Amino acid sequence: MSATMTQTQLLLELEQVVEENLNRHLKVAKDWFPHEYVPWSDGRNFDGPLNGDPWSPEDSPMSDVARSALVVNLLTEDNLPSYHHEIALLFGRDAAWGDWVHRWTAEEGRHGIAIRDYLLTSRAVDPTELEQLRMQHMSTGYESAHSQDLVRSLAYVSFQELATRVSHRNTGKLTDDPVADALLARVAADENLHMIFYRNLLQGALELAPNQTMRAITDVVKTFAMPGTDIEGFQRKAVQMAVAGVYDLRQHRDDVVAPVLRFWNVFDIEGLDAEGEQARTELAEFMEELEKQALRFEDKRDVLRARMAAR
Repeated sequence: MSATMTQTQLLLELEQVVEENLNRHLKVAKDWFPHEYVPWSDGRNFDGPLNGDPWSPEDSPMSDVARSALVVNLLTEDNLPSYHHEIALLFGRDAAWGDWVHRWTAEEGRHGIAIRDYLLTSRAVDPTELEQLRMQHMSTGYESAHSQDLVRSLAYVSFQELATRVSHRNTGKLTDDPVADALLARVAADENLHMIFYRNLLQGALELAPNQTMRAITDVVKTFAMPGTDIEGFQRKAVQMAVAGVYDLRQHRDDVVAPVLRFWNVFDIEGLDAEGEQARTELAEFMEELEKQALRFEDKRDVLRARMAAR
């Protein structure tokens, strides 16, 4: 089956793949509890109705870039209601698709809970500013560029979940705090399992409709953007995080896009029609361009780091 398929056809044809991968996920996913990763004894009241101590940057030894990375990661997780709405509309709430929607939402909910509790007890960030940013970000909401297309959505989340894993894991290391590192490693493990689920579904779509799916993969790779790009000051924070090694173009290409493409074996699939071959050619060309962009970024980063070290 290789002709263009409708959303309804894809949902029906992939239902068995969803059920198999949901069962696999439930077997390998480990339950964990946010309260076990939060240093509650380090916390104390803030100023306000409880007459505690106002927040000060000196309350935490964490670097500014680590603070920024933690805030970006948390705010990205905060938009969960919008994400749930998106996938519930796209996947539906019936059978295995619906079971996955609710399970994924429940697991993702733990991430925001745990990271926020850590940040407030450790006093790593300004709690008032954090709440103002949360309100602003969630009031904007989130709508994926691929929300109307099942195959593109599956391709997008395959890359996005892995990108989030990389960002969380590297942020944990950057904090230089073993508590934060352990927490974010736990969150990253969840994101990796989510990536595997979506990656396997997209593999199923590739087998059902290879030409349609190849075009979707190419379009998503060429336009990829993280869901937190509309956070206030995101571009400045993203540059800081890239220079610090949290998430940069080299990691995006080599640690996120390339491994997923290898898993799908996109450059060795046989039997594509002219449109499928055109999409694959565009993808190969874009990967070459991404390599050039990564090299340019590394050169600029190294110059910047040298200047900072010389100060």
